Order: sequence, then structure tokens, then C-alpha cells
Amino acid sequence: MSSSVTTQLPLAPLGAGDLIDRAVRLYRRHLFVLIRTAAPPVIIVAAGWVIFSISIRQIFRTFETGDLLLNIFLLLVAIVIMVTGYLFMLVVMGGATRTLVAHLLRNDPVTARATYNAVRARFWGLVGASLIMLFWIFAAVFVSSSGGQMIGFLTFLIAGGLSLIAPGWLSGIVIFVGMLLTTAVSLWLFFVIVGRIVYVPQVMLVEGRGVFDAVSRSFSLASGNVRRLMAMTLFTTFGIMSAMLLLFVIIGFVGAASGINMRDSTEWPVWYAVLYSTLGPLSSILLTPVWMLGLSLLYVDERVRHEGYDIELMASQQLGELPDVNVISPLGTALHSMERKQPPPMPRSSGHVLNING
Repeated sequence: MSSSVTTQLPLAPLGAGDLIDRAVRLYRRHLFVLIRTAAPPVIIVAAGWVIFSISIRQIFRTFETGDLLLNIFLLLVAIVIMVTGYLFMLVVMGGATRTLVAHLLRNDPVTARATYNAVRARFWGLVGASLIMLFWIFAAVFVSSSGGQMIGFLTFLIAGGLSLIAPGWLSGIVIFVGMLLTTAVSLWLFFVIVGRIVYVPQVMLVEGRGVFDAVSRSFSLASGNVRRLMAMTLFTTFGIMSAMLLLFVIIGFVGAASGINMRDSTEWPVWYAVLYSTLGPLSSILLTPVWMLGLSLLYVDERVRHEGYDIELMASQQLGELPDVNVISPLGTALHSMERKQPPPMPRSSGHVLNING
């Protein structure tokens, strides 16, 4: 990758297509490093899915109370492991953004160690921020689903009324249009709400802010990012689904060749159920780095749009680090230092020397 910041951050803000293209190109250049970076949280999620798959199958096959309670306990453990993995994924995103900005600013190498060193420096703060983001996402799901249900209910009322006075095909068209409108409104509401807090880990590790200050800062940066965030999310989602479909076809051929009844999952052997449950995490390992890079570039682009961040990066690259004089600025710094500041030395006491010789 070129060390010139201007080749990475042009003065013109980036659209959704440009952000996706840049994320894919960065992914291709640092493929194995990014896979190693995204692998630990995804492996945790995969372990949760494996335990979930085994326990849910055993719940419907066991008839003893002790075994049933054990499998229910394993099911709850699997859910906790999966939630932990997704929280860890949000934490790692902040470290990935810091690594990207350091690469743009100082041409530092993109390594998994640099990302996890940054995460380690603010780990508990990032965990708290990730919990806030997780609850916010649940709230966004509730609000968006409620809005979609209201539109769907109105659609069926209108379609039912038309079926009494109009041909049936007209009601079918109304239902189809209502389904499209329900999906569009639900997605828009979800990304409007979620888009407000997607930059919290990035703000914490790039600008060095606290958890609640980072939440406020993310709200101020997130104006007008709905379409680009939606495009990045849908692109990554479709990519993961495509990879999963390919893996499903391969695993299906393996199962058919082994004589496994593919239609009844309760008859699958344990090895095949475990292999089947890891398809989603395996595809996520390949494409989660694109999502991480996309959010990192989206954060940088927001600062380019609102604060001239590309000019600040160029100035920092050419002129070096600015002295730390404890000046509070309404804008974020180019790259906050992760080193702990040493307390200032104690002033020396000025004693008076008495002249005893008169």
C-alpha cells in the first residue's frame, strides 16, 4: 500500500460504492493478516454455535430429566459464548480502526499484534462500550420490527377491504407492495438507530475518549451515514450468505456421499452436525474483515466530511506529532497516543542558604 495519505483519503468524500471498493482492495492486500485479526472472536462464536447445535438436537431426543436439564444448561452456555464472541468482535473493530489510521498516518505495518495491543490498552472500556452498543442494537431491532409490523397490519387491512370490492389480483399487488414497503421501512429505521453508535470503539481508540464521551461523539459524527452504512452491511451480508451457500453445497455432497439423510437433522451424526454448524462462522472468518475495514473507512470518511480529517492526517505526516499541551479541542485528534502519561515531576523546594560568616 502506498504511504501517501492523498492516495488513501482524497479530498472528495467517498460514496458507498467507493467505500466498498476501498475496503475490498485493502482486504486483498492484507488478506491473511486481517483473517488472523478477525479469527479469535469468530472462533468464539463458532464454538458457541457448535455447543448450541449439539444441545438443541439432544433436547428433542432425550427423555430423561437429568439429561434434559444438562442440555438446557449447555444451550444457555452456548448463547452466552456467542454473545461474548459478538461483543469481542465489536471490541476488535476499534483496534482495527486504530491500526488503519496508524498505517495512513505513519505507514505503520498492518498486523494483528498492533490491533490487539491497542485493544488490550482499553479493553475494559471497550467491553463496556460494546455492551452499550449491544443493548442499543436490541432496541433498534425492537423499534424497526414494531414499525414494520404496523405497516404490515395496515397493508393487510387495506388488502382485505379491497378483496370485497375489487378483483383478487389487486389485493395481491397491494400485499406485495406492502411487503416491500415493510422491509424498506424496517431496514431504514434499524440503520437510522444503529448508525448513531457504530463509531464508539473507533472514537475510543483513535481519539482516546472515554466511553460516554465516545457515545456522544459517535452521535455527532453519524449524521447522514444511513445509506452508506446500509450498503456496507448489505454487501457484507450477501457476501457471507454467498460463501455459506457454497459451503452448504460442498457439505451437502459430503453428506450425500456418506449416506446421511439430509432431510432429518435429528438423524445426523455428531461429526456432521458439528461440521454443519460451523459453516456460518467459517464464512464469517473470510468476510468479517471486510465489515471491519468498511466501518473503519466509514469512520475516517465521516471525519473527512465534517472536520477535514484528511488534511489533518497530511499535516501530521509532514510536520510530525503536535506537542501535548493539554488543549481541549471540540474535534478529535489525528491519532491519540496509547502511552500512559507520566505525572509531572515535583517542583524542587527552594531553600535559603544562611551565611554564617556574617
